[in-house]
This record gives sequence, C-alpha cells and structure tokens, in this order.
Amino acid sequence: MSACGLVSLQISHPGIPIAMGARHQARERALQILFQHDIHGKAPLSLDEFWHEYSVSEESKAFAEQLVRGVVEHQKELDSLIGKYATNWTVSRMPVVDRNILRAGVYELLWLDDVPAKVTMDEAIELAKRFGDDEASKFVNAMLDKVLATESRLAEKRASPDRAIWRKADRD
Repeated sequence: MSACGLVSLQISHPGIPIAMGARHQARERALQILFQHDIHGKAPLSLDEFWHEYSVSEESKAFAEQLVRGVVEHQKELDSLIGKYATNWTVSRMPVVDRNILRAGVYELLWLDDVPAKVTMDEAIELAKRFGDDEASKFVNAMLDKVLATESRLAEKRASPDRAIWRKADRD
C-alpha cells in the first residue's frame, strides 16, 4: 500500500513508445483509481494526492482522468450493459479488477471517438493478463467482443476497426 492509501499495482513499461505508452500508462492508473473507488465506494483521496504519489505525463494524466470520470458518470449504464452479456455472472460477483477493466473498456468502446475498437480490446486484455487471474483475459476478451458485436451504437467502429469515426450524435 502506498503512502496515500492506495493499493499499488506495480506499473512500469520501459521501451514502450511515448504516445502508446502514455495511454497504456493512463489506463493502468485509471484502473488503480477505479479499483479504489469500487472498494471504498468513493475515491479514497483527491486526484491531486494520487498524481503527487504517482507522477505521469500530462497526456497520461488527462486520459486517465477522462476514463475515471466517464466510468463513474456512466457506471449504472456500464454495469447494466456488462450484466446483459455476462452469462451466469452478476457484475457485483465479478472480481473487482475484472469489472473495472470491463467498465473502462466498455466506456472506451461506447463514448471515446478517438480510440479504435481494436486498441481498446487489446489494452483491456493486456490489463487483465497483468492484473487479473489466469482466466481474466479470456473473460474480458469474450465480454468486450460481445459488446462490440451487438451494440448498435458501435456499428461504425465495427465497420472500420482501425479508425474511430462515429459521430457524437450516434451515441445520444
């Protein structure tokens, strides 16, 4: 546990190109914050204290905060969607890490225009491999694949998996 009360997920990725590395690191940091939010029912400390403890680039910080705000703001809808596709699982019974990876992944798929679906899926699977149990990556992959394959709001992302080209009006 860190000095500011957060469980420390060991995070470092030397050699990752800066642009990709910044978003990857942002997803890991967002997962830390979401994990704590889930465990405590609220953020255990201010984001300023978190960033003081875990310094990252401004690009990583901005993207992590965007993910956290989006997941928290849309959590009920995200949990409902995840529950819709989780066979024999309730969201509350899922491991905390898995459900927060899924929340962030579904949020990215549905609300972020500039993140290609393939990137979202790959990143979520990597987070599950790194922080989840042995089956987590398969579970996350299957769940996000179901969401991507069936949610009508994702039609344009499915049609063009390398470019996130759907319009805001399509999400509303």
